Amino acid sequence: MTFTTSLVIPAYNESLRLEAGFERLRPVLNEMNPELVEVIVVDDGSRDDTMHVAQRVYGHLPNVVFIQHPENRGKGAAVRLGISVARAPYVIATDADLSIRPVHLPEFVLALRDSPLVPGSRQLDGDDGYDTFVRTLAGRVFNRLVRHYTGTTSRDTQCGCKGFQLGPARILALLAFYDRFVYDAEMFFLADRLGLTIRPLPVTWDDIAGSSVHVGRDSLQMIRDLRSLKHRKYENPVVELDAAVGVEEVERAARSVRVQGLVIARGTTNALVVLPRDGAVAGVGIAAALGGTLRTAGLAELRGRPYDAVTSYQY
Repeated sequence: MTFTTSLVIPAYNESLRLEAGFERLRPVLNEMNPELVEVIVVDDGSRDDTMHVAQRVYGHLPNVVFIQHPENRGKGAAVRLGISVARAPYVIATDADLSIRPVHLPEFVLALRDSPLVPGSRQLDGDDGYDTFVRTLAGRVFNRLVRHYTGTTSRDTQCGCKGFQLGPARILALLAFYDRFVYDAEMFFLADRLGLTIRPLPVTWDDIAGSSVHVGRDSLQMIRDLRSLKHRKYENPVVELDAAVGVEEVERAARSVRVQGLVIARGTTNALVVLPRDGAVAGVGIAAALGGTLRTAGLAELRGRPYDAVTSYQY
C-alpha cells in the first residue's frame, strides 16, 4: 500500500478527548481519502483506558497502527516512536484533541512538497492565546527563551501540529535527546544545525480543556533543558556505505537485525545509515551484510545531506 500521509497522534491519559478529536478529524480524513492516510496512535503509558478508547474510535480505519509505551516517557518520545514506524513521504504529528483545526492538514501536505519541516504557527494566524492569562503569558515568555537558546526565528515553537518530510523527520528523531515538552525546541535547534528549511504554516486553533502541561512545574524543567541544548553531544552510530547504495538493500539488512526508524544521509562520496544511539549492535549486522564500516557521526558531518527514510517496519 502506498500512502500519501502518516498522521502521528501521541496520547497520554486522553480517554475523555479522543472521540471528540476524531469527530473533528473525520470530515477532513474523508476528504483526504482514508485509504491513502496512515494513522499512528501512540499511547504514552497512559494510566486510564486511552488505548481501549483509541482502538474503538480509530480501529475502523483501513490503515491504523496502535503502539503503547509500557510507561510514560513524554510527548517527544511518543512522537519519535510514531515517526520511526511511519511509511508515508509526509508525516504530520498532531495532538489527540485535534485542537489545531484539521482543515489545515491538506495545507500541510501541500507545503511539505517544497519544505522538509512545516510547523504550524498560531502566531501567524494572530491568536496564540490560551484560556487563562497565566498560560498565555507563560507560553509567550517561553517562546522568547526558545528563540534565544536555539537561534530559531519561528514565533510559535510549541504549536501541537507539525509536518515533516519523512527523511528529515527520521534524522531529527534519531538525533534528539529530550522526551518531554522541550522536544519541540530541540527539533528547531537540530533543524537549524542540519541546515533544514523551516516554513511555518498559519493555523487556527481552539483551546480545548484538558492539557497535561503544568505551567509552574513544567516551565522550570523546560528552561533547564533549554539551557543544556548547546552542551549536548549530538553524535550517533552510523554505517558508512558506498554513496550509491539502494534504499531497498538497507531495508533488507535492517529487517534482518530487527531495527527500525533508520535514515540514509547521502553525500557525494558516501552514504551514512544513521542508527539510534543504542543501535550499535544492529549496526554491526548491517555493516557485515552490506560491506560497510560502523563508526559515529555528528551534526557537522550530517548537515546539508539529502535524507532517505528506511521503511523497514512491517505490519
